[in-house]
Amino acid sequence: MMPGANSAPASLTATSVPPATSPHITVLLHEAVDALQVRADGVYVDGTFGRGGHSRHILSKLGPQGRLIALDRDLAAIVHGQALQDVRFSLVHAHFSALSHVLDTLGVAAVDGILLDLGISSPQIDEGVRGFSFRFDGPLDMRMDQSRGQTAAEWLAQCSEKQLTEVIRDYGEERFAKQVARAIVKEREDGHAIATTGHLAKVVASAIPKIEPGQNPATRTFQALRIFVNQELEELALVLPECLRLLRPQGRLAVISFHSLEDRIVKRFIQSEANRDDLPTGLPIRAKDLPQPRLLPVGRAIKPSANEVAANARARSAVLRVAERTQVQ
Repeated sequence: MMPGANSAPASLTATSVPPATSPHITVLLHEAVDALQVRADGVYVDGTFGRGGHSRHILSKLGPQGRLIALDRDLAAIVHGQALQDVRFSLVHAHFSALSHVLDTLGVAAVDGILLDLGISSPQIDEGVRGFSFRFDGPLDMRMDQSRGQTAAEWLAQCSEKQLTEVIRDYGEERFAKQVARAIVKEREDGHAIATTGHLAKVVASAIPKIEPGQNPATRTFQALRIFVNQELEELALVLPECLRLLRPQGRLAVISFHSLEDRIVKRFIQSEANRDDLPTGLPIRAKDLPQPRLLPVGRAIKPSANEVAANARARSAVLRVAERTQVQ
């Protein structure tokens, strides 16, 4: 039996959290959903519900027998999604790396399409208490899932200078990572714990010798800490192979990335699966000659139109990649 609207496994159901009120504009709404080629009776996954823009558009294309399962690690998104009452729709509080477990629990063995929108939502950025943005002075939290894990402030209170340098360099692509890490650790050793976004932004700014025009000097460090705290790249690397396994033949995977680190992982995964030949050399047949799942790219990467960027500046860095699972005969 199909679960009712917003149903979830008991162990994954969200607790009560005040919903976010900041507006959110869904990026590449039509392009991403169109890429899934939604069938009226198909089963689809929205791996990052956010504020439900993509989910609502998918539901508009489904018939009575269709089904949509949405996930989000943010409890505020789950609470917001409870307003979406539809018998075809299930909403689960979970990281998308738990996709296989969620679908098993819901009795779903395979799906016709999976959409992953990797961007941080406007409500997350615009609510100072979440700690994602240097534009507001609030607690330095940065967790997308506030029910688990260390906050950014907690990690900064105990990490080594070497660890911090590596995170800021690798996840923020900050060329002054060493100077920033040294300044943060010195501030801590001087007895000034960094517990707010304003405090962190000030320390970072003091350590950057050359500020890029039009960009806050704390931008890259904030990105790095957010990615690290939420294990965003690890989550992505875990879910992509699961997507291939869960998709039916001719099922589509659509992934929207917002920075080069994410996009590189997605691009390389699709390329590696399209070109995979994992049998030892010297055999009379190769892996490409055997029936097995493949993930083939569909067209070129898609970017927002000039009109979309003009209407929503946060869309400017988005990249949509689409791939289709096929069966090599």
